Amino acid sequence: MVVGIIGESCTGKSTLAQKLRDVLNGEVYTGKDYLRLAKNESMAKNIFQNKMRVATIEAPVIYVISEKEHLELLPEKAYRILVTAELDVIQERFAERMHGNLPVPVADMLQRKHGCFDSEKCDIHIKSGQDDLDEVCLLVRNAIRQEQHL
Repeated sequence: MVVGIIGESCTGKSTLAQKLRDVLNGEVYTGKDYLRLAKNESMAKNIFQNKMRVATIEAPVIYVISEKEHLELLPEKAYRILVTAELDVIQERFAERMHGNLPVPVADMLQRKHGCFDSEKCDIHIKSGQDDLDEVCLLVRNAIRQEQHL
């Protein structure tokens, strides 16, 4: 089983992924982490896609995606979680990453990208700061188990 956690930067995807990792006993990959699987990108991508193809409910892969180009790597049957946040929340979190300073070009880039995943197909939509992540993890676990029995 593959769980795709999709959303813009600083929406809480990594926090959710770590909680899901503990609940599902899964392996987490973020963005281009799969490149560590081989010496060249093409081979690494193939290994990663095969790893996702053979992932099971007992050993799931949790893939955190913040770039649209990585959506193509998700298998069709992946369980997809969209994580969104208000623009001001994203900017505040990004500023924290940059030691309290959010340069204007970065703020402009965040504004341009805001909402870029909103129309993506998903099984569940999480609004950062509004949803209890422990409850979300249980919902996802139960949904995945139920799907496995169909």
